[in-house]
Amino acid sequence: MTVRVRNIHELWQHIHWLTILAEQGSFTSAARRINVSKAAFSQRMKELERAAGIRLIQRTTRSVRLTEAGERLVEDTRQAYKSIAYSFGNIKDLAAVPSGLIRVTAPVALSRQHLVTCLPEFLERYPEVRLELDMSDNLVSLASEGFDLAIRHVETPPDIYVARALCATRTFLVASPGYLASHGTPAQPDELQHHRHLVYPRQSRVATWVFERSRPRGRGERITVPVHNSFIANNSEVLCSMACEGMGIALLPDFSAHEHLHSGELVHVLPDWQALGSFGRTIFALRPFSTHTPRAVHAFVEHLTTFFRRGFDLGTSH
Repeated sequence: MTVRVRNIHELWQHIHWLTILAEQGSFTSAARRINVSKAAFSQRMKELERAAGIRLIQRTTRSVRLTEAGERLVEDTRQAYKSIAYSFGNIKDLAAVPSGLIRVTAPVALSRQHLVTCLPEFLERYPEVRLELDMSDNLVSLASEGFDLAIRHVETPPDIYVARALCATRTFLVASPGYLASHGTPAQPDELQHHRHLVYPRQSRVATWVFERSRPRGRGERITVPVHNSFIANNSEVLCSMACEGMGIALLPDFSAHEHLHSGELVHVLPDWQALGSFGRTIFALRPFSTHTPRAVHAFVEHLTTFFRRGFDLGTSH
């Protein structure tokens, strides 16, 4: 028996939640996305199915997917909700002061060592803005995870995002003085094959480091070195700590290495050579393509741009 709803407006939120379920792929993720309980979310979906008189969601013990009817409903209404969000965003931005929540994802080391130093100034300037910082070294899908902005050091930013270059960055090959005293200091990249390597894993899993001569003499010469994975960690802070303890030679982004290079805990190895393909050469602010950028997000990107260019050009700090 079909349950009739007195007014179609009572179902607008239910349908919107269905579009979120389609994006997230699970009740747990969808409920988290809009900050409600999983039980409340599931109840709304049951109410929507009763009102429609047809099953919209196929539930199993392992997954959730939409039925043909559910997919059709989402496809027919998705753009309407995007238009509503766009129009509402324009109205909100008529306010003189940026406000609202900004969800940001950024690398762990960059966040802990540097990014947090610029956040207090921004929050004091814009008290109506709230920041949520997710520290992760993985470049997640911003749209599906609900992030407004990602800070990443990459060679070339993905073309699915709007990218703002914040500053140059570079990679350093480093080791502790104690390690070099015990194992010798390599004079050429091919001598690295006789050393212990502290490695940041890559998706390609190619066990090599590639170096290009960076000084005028011999500029452009490249050497590929086999990597012996003495230790692997997907966090540059951890690799830095292991290098300081004399456990091997590591490739580190400058924002993780520079303080230890200045203190003498680490030594720049093979300064005439530049590592390629390990970490990006530019730090970018990435945001999803949209016809509307919230005023708060725009203000935060401008703040980051000023901060990084005001004396944070790590690529030229050594």
